Amino acid sequence: MTFEEITEEEFRDFANKSPYKSFMQTPEIAKYREENDWTVYYLAAKYHGELRAASMLVAKPTFLGKSTFIAPGGPLLDLEDQALTEYYMKSLKKYIKSHNGYVLHISPYYELTERDRHGDKVENGFDHQNAVKNLRNLGFLELKDASQPKYMYALDIKGKTPDELMKDFKSNTRGHIRKAEKMGVKVRELKREELNIFKQITESTSKRREFEDKPLKYYEEMYDLFVPRGEAVFLVAEVEDGVSGDLRDDGSARSAEPRDDGREGACPENTISTLPLSAAMFMLYGDEVVYLFSGSDEKYMKDYNAQYELQWHMIRYASENHFKRYNFYGIHGLPKDGQTDGVYEFKKGFGGQVIEMIGTYELPIDHKFYQLKNFLKKIKKAR
Repeated sequence: MTFEEITEEEFRDFANKSPYKSFMQTPEIAKYREENDWTVYYLAAKYHGELRAASMLVAKPTFLGKSTFIAPGGPLLDLEDQALTEYYMKSLKKYIKSHNGYVLHISPYYELTERDRHGDKVENGFDHQNAVKNLRNLGFLELKDASQPKYMYALDIKGKTPDELMKDFKSNTRGHIRKAEKMGVKVRELKREELNIFKQITESTSKRREFEDKPLKYYEEMYDLFVPRGEAVFLVAEVEDGVSGDLRDDGSARSAEPRDDGREGACPENTISTLPLSAAMFMLYGDEVVYLFSGSDEKYMKDYNAQYELQWHMIRYASENHFKRYNFYGIHGLPKDGQTDGVYEFKKGFGGQVIEMIGTYELPIDHKFYQLKNFLKKIKKAR
């Protein structure tokens, strides 16, 4: 077995074939990181010239010349293979140490335990605890506060038609979709110059639900990197405007019918104005579609249910284009632990199951500096 740097194209070819691939482990994410002052490395383990494990890593100096190394969505290898995991991780540690790294963060796209839609373990389902054991034996520590979700929610759509999938939706979810269609909600793809529409919706949603939204520049960069490759799409659900000038006192809509009644400001003939209701960004990578970011205009959510029509539009697309999984992405915790909220209930309405990932881990490499950094972090939090 040998450990070596590989080219971007070697890595891309390996990643495309890996069962652990993730859009986070792509040269496109590497380019995004490079544009934001990270250094990129492609490192692999080979056996008789054949790649057996690989990762895209990014590094950035913290202070005193020491760097944090991160494998977002990686590395790509079977973590239950003890010999391979031990060789690759020890080689990675040695390489990082030689490049002034003091810690390595990993978040493998690796499922841990098979669960049902309620979050309960599936009887006789898979349970990859040996992967966790192998990481811990190598000194990895699990991080509870991580940017990558520990729990996700997804639909197995392999070989299923849209009609077959809809039969597994909850009755109220089907009703919300029918209402959206009756109210004239349409879904279309946003062009790059229209990303401000997406940003306005996600920003207002982030304020309402108290999470930090990404800047417009992030969405523009992700668009430039992934949309031309057919690996991302930005969608908006909207109605023809005629609604915005005909609102109840509480701000909700009365009618989705467009009108031209001769009043000042009415749309000129053959000109259609639209009212954006909901928007979402999806990744289309490998065998799955990932519902990554979204938002909805709160004023119109109950009147139009556009968020349901948007999901149904993309689920149909995923089924018709032979994707194997539709991934709603993160939920806040296991339902049985009472840690989820309306977001989980919304996703569960479409069928599917809870996905438990192996989690995010860090490996201290320069132990003295690692302890100093954690000490300084505690002091900063205490202030």
